[in-house]
Amino acid sequence: MSLASWFRWNEPPSRISQRNPTEMVVETLMMELSWQIKQAEKQQRERENEYRKIKTGVDYGWLVSYPKQSYDISPGERLQLEDMCTKIHPSYCGPVILRFRQVVAEYEPEAQEVSRLFRSVLQEATEKIKEEEEAKKLAKQWNTKNRTSLSLATFKSRSRISPFISDIKTISEDVERGTQPNRRVWSMPEFRNTK
Repeated sequence: MSLASWFRWNEPPSRISQRNPTEMVVETLMMELSWQIKQAEKQQRERENEYRKIKTGVDYGWLVSYPKQSYDISPGERLQLEDMCTKIHPSYCGPVILRFRQVVAEYEPEAQEVSRLFRSVLQEATEKIKEEEEAKKLAKQWNTKNRTSLSLATFKSRSRISPFISDIKTISEDVERGTQPNRRVWSMPEFRNTK
């Protein structure tokens, strides 16, 4: 038995992940949410310790042991947030995380408020994605309309409209001459084919 077969070096390297991109986006965004909840709890405990220290003048923070994570979102809310995360395109995952971190840093929320902020960031992102998709659809429709109107453009290039030819009678000429207008009040511009 050879050493190479023992370590199985001949086998092709296995892929890192067989999951689809949507699952990875959901997992990444939900991990970010749980991390931000932990950070909010930590900041909340630090604020409480500072308040106690100011109030009593003594720091007993070293005596207190805190649970790893005391707040968790409800299963129903988690399912709703995961469903909202599935609507986020993988290319928007990074910007959504950055926006969420920016909002959390701006508001410094309590642990219970983090999921609400996360929901608002997800809604904002899905609205932006919808707007961009609609803009793409309109651009696509515009491009197809332009392709179909090429026949009109070739028709326009073949026929020329000459509205200022002198043999066309108009009302203003009749008024200037002081004559009665003919039966034909207005004449259409003359169309001529150019070859």
